[in-house]
Amino acid sequence: MPNISTRGALMPASPIRKLVPLANAAKARGTGVFHLNIGQPDIHTPEVALSALKNIDRQILEYSPSEGIWSLRTAMSEYYKRFNINVLPDEIIITTGGSEAVNFAFTACLNPGDEVIIPEPAYANYKSFALAAGVVVKPITSSINQSFALPPIERFEEEITPKTRGILVCNPNNPTGYIYSQDEMEKIRDLVKKYDLYLFADEVYREFCYTDKPHVSAFHLSGIEDNIVLIDSVSKRYSECGVRIGALVTKNRKILEAVTKLCQARLSPPLLGQIVAEASYRQTPDTYMKAVFDEYISRRNCLIDALNTIPGVYSPMPQGAFYTVARLPIDNADRFCAWLLSDFQHNGKTVMLAPASGFYSGDGEGNNEVRIAYVLEKQELIEAVEVLRKALEVYPGRSI
Repeated sequence: MPNISTRGALMPASPIRKLVPLANAAKARGTGVFHLNIGQPDIHTPEVALSALKNIDRQILEYSPSEGIWSLRTAMSEYYKRFNINVLPDEIIITTGGSEAVNFAFTACLNPGDEVIIPEPAYANYKSFALAAGVVVKPITSSINQSFALPPIERFEEEITPKTRGILVCNPNNPTGYIYSQDEMEKIRDLVKKYDLYLFADEVYREFCYTDKPHVSAFHLSGIEDNIVLIDSVSKRYSECGVRIGALVTKNRKILEAVTKLCQARLSPPLLGQIVAEASYRQTPDTYMKAVFDEYISRRNCLIDALNTIPGVYSPMPQGAFYTVARLPIDNADRFCAWLLSDFQHNGKTVMLAPASGFYSGDGEGNNEVRIAYVLEKQELIEAVEVLRKALEVYPGRSI
């Protein structure tokens, strides 16, 4: 039997999804599972989007243009203006989810062996996308004790080598919920400008900022316009994870030309998803977005307050998105998360968490941390935290 590729063998399993077989086995035994492992909102998709899907009036479900439907790109350009982000429709390329946008960004901008600096903990799939493109991730680790604030910019500069080609930031951050401030973003801007790097900016959680200060987009930073590659998606914005519509946005014409060729090679992004996304951008009422925003703040406060009452547990207050990384009094988060599903239940229920080790590159980092997504209603969050509390009381690997 022939061997698989080195890249295939080294591809990491998703910390979010790798425990699914254990969760399925738990459900088969009759155990209820609170899913706090994955950022799948339970928020209803906007009715205008569902209506657009139900009322498609076409005789042929054809290929769309490789770069995406022009009317959707126009709608997105108008959407960005509401956030003081001025981009033209032809500076927006529609992708199959934000994931493809990251893949295309790495492939178009970086050569195999090039390095990209990423503050960690970071969205786990960045490592997979980098590995697939032959790109080397240089992590800069932030600390839960500082609420995962941006590490000192000197740490970034220490990692820059002749092979360094970019910095990637997720703002608001997945998995930590941290939001980079104006000052932090300007420090990144200055570094990007000094070394002529790309700034890959994942801003899919833009709407979910719970601070008094406005979100600072990469496109709000002056002097590096051609260095910016913005990653976006409707998945979390409109609770449309399944339509698989993302975007790559840049003013750099060379990048646009290269990404267009990649788009042509994969033919087209999902037609039905684009129809749904355009309706969402054009017709979703402000009342929907306000209700979703308020619901996530309420869930966040409920979850964090409850977590921090458990002896030995600590979670900083996330400033955005709908995740937190919590430190638990355990020996190994991977073992603990598996044990929750295979060996524990309280009143017929258990909880599924994402071990945070998968959001770090270094061995041993995040070993006693988990990512929790507050994508359930508050009563379910309260019950899930109580299950976690009971589990920590009896877990054999408890560290205190």
